[in-house]
Amino acid sequence: MANLKRMGLMCILPLLALSAGCQQRTPVALKAPMVKPGDVIFQESMSDLSTAIKFATHSKYSHCGIIFSVNGELYVYEALQPVRYTPLSAWVARGRNGHYVIKRLKNADSVLTTATLDKMMEAGKKYNGKNYDFYFGWSDERIYCSELVWKIYKEATGLELGKLQQLKDFDLNSPAVKKQMQQIYGDKIPLSEQIISPVSMFNSPLLTTVAEQ
Repeated sequence: MANLKRMGLMCILPLLALSAGCQQRTPVALKAPMVKPGDVIFQESMSDLSTAIKFATHSKYSHCGIIFSVNGELYVYEALQPVRYTPLSAWVARGRNGHYVIKRLKNADSVLTTATLDKMMEAGKKYNGKNYDFYFGWSDERIYCSELVWKIYKEATGLELGKLQQLKDFDLNSPAVKKQMQQIYGDKIPLSEQIISPVSMFNSPLLTTVAEQ
């Protein structure tokens, strides 16, 4: 257990450094009606862990969150460290070159009613403040970005955004991936662990792109 804690600390340092550096960026303006509560937003983040995710999934989109309206302002509910609400403009500014893609349920007008959105926010409450899951486990003890969005949608709507895979289904051969795997798991890699990746959600046939920059 002590080794796991040390490995978790090794993995969290690049992400904390990334967050500290990105606070100096100027937030961009991004307002409704382009964006609606319940939308899923994707970006390319810049930590070492995110680089490994990109190599493993063959996609530049390594981080995602779900957009909610809180007191009339737009926020991204995300699993970073810890799980939290981040102002939408600040979230966008934190990604590489401010690039983002926003996706929406194709039948959002009928599914994402006010009652359903309230249910989604309620479903997300139990994760608020939880630690980021660098081990990419499927339990609710810790949680990672795409897992957070997937579980909220599943609980509140019954919909599965993206296909669940096992760790062994990803490309684990690049040096960047091997380095992160060694830091996180050591020699005991849980190849059968169930995982939902950002790119699997990005490619979900249930979603359509509504905004991109």
